[in-house]
Amino acid sequence: MTPTPKSWSVTRLAGALGAEIRGLQITSASADDIDAIKALLLEHMVIFFPDQEINPGEHVEFGRHFGDLEGHPNLQKNSQLPPEMFELKATTGGVADEWHTDLTFQERPALMSILHMVACPEAGGDTLWTSLYAAYDELSDPMKSLCDGLTALHDALPHNHPEQTTIHPVVRVHPLTGKKVLYVNEHFTRRIVEMNATESATLLDYLTRWVSNPRFTVRYHWTPGTIAICDNRCTQHFVLNGFDGERMLSRPRVPRIEFIGARL
Repeated sequence: MTPTPKSWSVTRLAGALGAEIRGLQITSASADDIDAIKALLLEHMVIFFPDQEINPGEHVEFGRHFGDLEGHPNLQKNSQLPPEMFELKATTGGVADEWHTDLTFQERPALMSILHMVACPEAGGDTLWTSLYAAYDELSDPMKSLCDGLTALHDALPHNHPEQTTIHPVVRVHPLTGKKVLYVNEHFTRRIVEMNATESATLLDYLTRWVSNPRFTVRYHWTPGTIAICDNRCTQHFVLNGFDGERMLSRPRVPRIEFIGARL
């Protein structure tokens, strides 16, 4: 694993996941710096780089270090931004305030997200992330045995496209760490395929609330210019819908997930 450069400051933010990194301007990141970022992302699952000065073109170029980029399949495009990038913009709330991993209604969802906080209120609008490793690891052994054999249907109903569906295993394996993750979320997961409606609703209600256990989470208060990178293979996130003022994130959608042991 690539060592962290000595000029960087890495501060853990919570016991389960999250770290803030200072000492690097990502627009000047070298190949070794990118390797170090990848290593830190595997370790901490979501990492933050405050005080970054970056324009949309530089944001896209930075994203290309991690793979091919794509736009969002359902959100409206901004013609003033590169086609690989989209905005998440809200005033006085109006955000994705349900726990979710991005685009799980696709067979191969986005591998990671690279978020740039362009503008944010002084108070409120924080984002929480949760570790899906911890969510799986802390299940009881009988519950692990049950979940290991199940699959779940995900759809894009929150985007007004219920016809966009796919099926994922309830438990997946991260291809680089080999660790199991609990892969259901309240935003996109509709039902457990192998169960009847009542059984499915009961289990999904339990699992989707379980992932939000505070022990598994980190809460981040944004400042303008912060870049956040999260590994969508092992995290979910939740935006706190309680703020006044403009909150605008930009991001490219980056490489597709490849899981080990996917049962599709």
